[in-house]
Amino acid sequence: MVASGGRNTLLKPRHLLTLRAVVRTGSFVVAARELGYTASAISQQISALEKETGLVLFEREAHGVRATAAAHRLVDLSVPALAAMDDLDHEVHQLATGATARLRLGSFPTAGVRLVPPALSALTAAHPRAQVQLEEGEPEELVAALGDGELDVALVYEYGLSPRPWPDGLIRHQLVREDLVLLRARGSGPSPQLAGLSRARWITSREGTAGARSLARLCAAAGFEAAVAFRSNNYDVVRELVSAGLGVAIVPGLGHSPDDAVEATRLTQRSAFRRVLAVHRHENSNPLLGTVIRALRGAVPAEDPYVHAARDEQAE
Repeated sequence: MVASGGRNTLLKPRHLLTLRAVVRTGSFVVAARELGYTASAISQQISALEKETGLVLFEREAHGVRATAAAHRLVDLSVPALAAMDDLDHEVHQLATGATARLRLGSFPTAGVRLVPPALSALTAAHPRAQVQLEEGEPEELVAALGDGELDVALVYEYGLSPRPWPDGLIRHQLVREDLVLLRARGSGPSPQLAGLSRARWITSREGTAGARSLARLCAAAGFEAAVAFRSNNYDVVRELVSAGLGVAIVPGLGHSPDDAVEATRLTQRSAFRRVLAVHRHENSNPLLGTVIRALRGAVPAEDPYVHAARDEQAE
């Protein structure tokens, strides 16, 4: 800022760059060639700078121009400011391309174990200076956080027998289609067919969850009501309860870990699946969005027989 006529004047970086070039070359013509302007445009910029500062910067002579002491001093004073502008320009470019951006990612626990770590590894390899904030919650909580602007993208799920209502303005990317898997204690004797488990004790997720509703509807379609003995939203706990012979359970593919004490059987009913989706607001312009969604898609385990990469059919 320079005082001129009692007012503060904001100097234009472009004019200061032009001044520096003319002082260094001693010529409007040579400076114009270097900067890609015409000599007339250079002269106009210098005139504008002299008007803004109230300084005489060049003495016009018959065969050229000669920089005044004020011009040399202004060039010296502008060095740190122009360097800062150059740094700012670089940082803005880095931010726009995602190199130094911040991403707020929400995930439900199972995806947080199976999908998020390899995806974030790929993301940080591509953008080492990117900052990622990870929040964990159930889909209802994560969708609400998206709506409130507290998250950029969230990993959520919906069961085939318990479709989820979606608020307006959300873009959904399908990442995974999981089989539903029946778990029984190895050698315990219960039928591997759902219809033969009407007298079994069941282990399922918390009452009112999509997983619990899906189990109830699967069993109802098989002609019985599940007798639930234990409830847990932690699939490690569910598996241990099954392995101890305390009941049978149905879990999604990402929630299943092979265990010598547990027999796993994929359910063949058409509706026996769960989808995992990446969801974000339509207007979100975070430059890391595309990168993280590609990384999440690449994190889908290829060798898992119960987990399948889904074709992305974006929905709003």
